[in-house]
Amino acid sequence: MRFFYAPMTYHAILAAPFGQLGLIADADALLAVHFLIEPQPVLMPPPGSLAAEAAHQLSAYFADPTFRFDLPLRPVGTPFQQQVWREIAAIPFGETCSYGELAERTGSVARAVGGACGRNPLPIIIPCHRVLAQRGLGGFNRSIESPTVSIKHWLLVHEGALLL
Repeated sequence: MRFFYAPMTYHAILAAPFGQLGLIADADALLAVHFLIEPQPVLMPPPGSLAAEAAHQLSAYFADPTFRFDLPLRPVGTPFQQQVWREIAAIPFGETCSYGELAERTGSVARAVGGACGRNPLPIIIPCHRVLAQRGLGGFNRSIESPTVSIKHWLLVHEGALLL
């Protein structure tokens, strides 16, 4: 499970409808979004910083699921992971696809695509929650349990891709 328990060096910590998010950025790109399991003090980034813009855009998305992110991103991963993340980023708002469909697009297998989804360092922004199992939601953030799958469910309902 990729929830983070111990404090890390975050550039912003913001409230989300399902908990908190920790953001890691440098001057040029957003590097990671972490789901935080234990409540942390809200950390407001310096005005004008990339972390401040990322926090602003995530808040806008939580208010309006049709909001389109416009952030410089630098997800670190293997060439295959990068390919999968590009395919995920192309899934339109309000739509989903299966791990198998992504596997066909990348010339791979569903299990490998699932592994790449689980290693996505920028969940929500690279919307891996839009990738579903053949039957059911599938996993999220390297887990098939709550609270991660509950977050995936919330995001899909928020976007209108899944009914309550």
